Amino acid sequence: MSALPIDTKSPVAKQLGYLALLPFIVGALMVWFVRADARGHVAAALSAYAAVVIAFLGGIHWGFGFVRAAAEPRLFIWGVVPALVAFVAVLMPPYAGLVIHGAMLVGCYLVDRNIYPAHGASRWLVLRFRLSLGASLSCFLGAAGS
Repeated sequence: MSALPIDTKSPVAKQLGYLALLPFIVGALMVWFVRADARGHVAAALSAYAAVVIAFLGGIHWGFGFVRAAAEPRLFIWGVVPALVAFVAVLMPPYAGLVIHGAMLVGCYLVDRNIYPAHGASRWLVLRFRLSLGASLSCFLGAAGS
């Protein structure tokens, strides 16, 4: 079955993707600049946001599977892994959980590099790389400051 056509020129999707980086960047910076008594709350908020984004990245694989008549089970299996890992990470202290979130963002990108081309989405990989880089670095920076 051929891949579905995917609009990779959508300016709205690109703008929203970059807008979604703002909570990562602002959260990571705030961890370093807020009062010590607020630092834990900011780091926890950054961790919660990272978990939501990571779960979304897994859900994309379910979307790929839903449009196939005979979808590979690995799409659905991988699709839940990021959410489960993010759930565990959000329960941890932010200095540890944010490291897991950062690593999971990198891991999701590496998996997507192999999966997206088979589903006609390889043109999104440049944007995915940029967003994953910004988000993962923010998580690592937030972990270092928490």
